[in-house]
Amino acid sequence: MPLTPPQRQTLLWAAVALAIVWALAVLGPVLAPFAAAAILGYVLEPGVRRLAARRVPRIVAVLAVMLAAFATLTAIALILVPIVNLEADQLRRQFPALLTAVSERLLPWVRTTLGVELPLDLSALRQWLTQQLADSGQDWAAALLGYAKSGWLAAVQVLGLVFLVPVLVFYLLLDWDALVARCRELVPPRWRDATLELAGEIDHLLGQYLRGQLLVMLALVVWYCAALLVAGFQLWLPIGVLTGLLIAIPYLGFALGALFALLSGMLQLGPLHGLVAVAIVYGAGQALESTLLTPRLVGERIGLHPLAVILALLAFGSLFGFVGVLLALPLSAVVAVGLRRLHRAYLASDFYLR
Repeated sequence: MPLTPPQRQTLLWAAVALAIVWALAVLGPVLAPFAAAAILGYVLEPGVRRLAARRVPRIVAVLAVMLAAFATLTAIALILVPIVNLEADQLRRQFPALLTAVSERLLPWVRTTLGVELPLDLSALRQWLTQQLADSGQDWAAALLGYAKSGWLAAVQVLGLVFLVPVLVFYLLLDWDALVARCRELVPPRWRDATLELAGEIDHLLGQYLRGQLLVMLALVVWYCAALLVAGFQLWLPIGVLTGLLIAIPYLGFALGALFALLSGMLQLGPLHGLVAVAIVYGAGQALESTLLTPRLVGERIGLHPLAVILALLAFGSLFGFVGVLLALPLSAVVAVGLRRLHRAYLASDFYLR
């Protein structure tokens, strides 16, 4: 039976949609700067809109907002980057003494208090980690160059993140209204109302989530800085800021912040004291976030199960690399809205009801 014109048109656009999905999967690393620029443009656009509403020229508003964002990121980097070099230097110098203290104090305490025997080969661990620290240089430019030489995709990611993203954000913000209008015109008139309603729901969800997540991060920065200062950490400020900001990356961010704090605490305060202090501070911080801050400031905005969050981290990380991990939750929020609409449509369809 020959296909009717509407059926042929449906098949054509289905093929186009599949081709777009395939292109996104194949060109994921190349498109990562554009995805990052789109998210940053979405975050910064309200500031530009407010300045433009006060009769500030659009290009001046864009430059002012981008300069403020760049200054903020630079200040954060100036606080956080030294912690990596300092931690590595301390670990390199004090690692043998730390392992000795672990074997003489921490392991016996665990054995006598908890009744657990930890089968750790400290001599092999000392030899391996000492070799790793000896081989790891502090020349960030050389490390970045080696990463870029590992393949053209890695080079594209590095260059895109460093140089291309600000340019893309500038042009996106400059022509934001025109680009949104063009995207609206591409939607068929019969679907325009439903599409605009869906876009409005996504915009409302993302706005609430991003504002709430920012407040959670700031509150946790204050908590971890104050708690680590009271616990006697010398690096309380960079570790506290690092941990609070990394909360934006679910699970991974908390683990990285706790690892930095644990290394610093065990090197400075001793293995047992450092372990207990980090356990108390980070356990209380996790309880504060999960029971008070996130429910009140963010709530169940996205409505994703923890398994779905892990899947989103893996999926977007595979598609867009580290940028995909950073953007996993905002992007999964967009996908979640579409999936909920699709679920409601499926439950109301003749296919399901019959």
